[in-house]
Amino acid sequence: MDLSTVFGLIMGFAAVLVGMVLKGAPLVNLVNPAAFLIIIVGTIAAIVIAFPMNEIKRIPKLFGVIFKEQKLTSDANIIRMFSSWADVARREGLLSLEAQTDSIEDPFLKNGLGLAIDGQNADYIRDVLGEEVDAMSDRHSAGSLIFTQAGTYAPTLGVLGAVIGLISALGNMNDTEALGHAISAAFIATLLGIFTGYVLWHPFANKLKRKSAEEVRQKNMMIEGILSVLEGEAPRVIEQKLSSYLSMEERRKLANESPKGKEAGEVAEEA
Repeated sequence: MDLSTVFGLIMGFAAVLVGMVLKGAPLVNLVNPAAFLIIIVGTIAAIVIAFPMNEIKRIPKLFGVIFKEQKLTSDANIIRMFSSWADVARREGLLSLEAQTDSIEDPFLKNGLGLAIDGQNADYIRDVLGEEVDAMSDRHSAGSLIFTQAGTYAPTLGVLGAVIGLISALGNMNDTEALGHAISAAFIATLLGIFTGYVLWHPFANKLKRKSAEEVRQKNMMIEGILSVLEGEAPRVIEQKLSSYLSMEERRKLANESPKGKEAGEVAEEA
């Protein structure tokens, strides 16, 4: 479970509900079937019109991505893995890594290492894996675009709902009290449109984009690691190259955990 998504939703709903109470607006006013029909069903209709059905079918899976914690191997472990492979390849040859492929769960990494072991050149491997990353990024972008568009449609439909409500309210100007209730109900549609657009759909789209960017970044790191092993670079060189993908804190932690880092730390303590 992605706790940031859950906590964000709880805070978003709490902010609106508590804010209404503090402003003296009755929460019962939110029970407005017409407003929910216009905003929710209207947004769904707009999305169905705007996107092909094969992308619409992916929406349940996209919600799973939003609410589930992203399970990626840590960058530090990936760097250690490539460092170990580089050491084995330099001592025993690249073909000795073939035994490692059976234990690799990531299809992308398994395919890339297999290409290297099969003797493909660096340019070919970079092109093949790069195309795979680009295709994955395009699929992710199409998914996030659905929620981005929903966030664009919902507030506008909220205005439409308010206009419809005002038309109904102004049609009966004789009863002042009823007119006030009708106008209040009309703006519930605007509230729902803005809330769903900017507290739900746009943030959902951004969450998908951030998770996609993290996966793309890690895939690019794997490409550099595979090519470095293919070119016979030293384990320490690979660690330094791939460390550019880490934050400064992660770099220091990785350096301290490496054999040379530990030796340096022991010398510093003795001094």
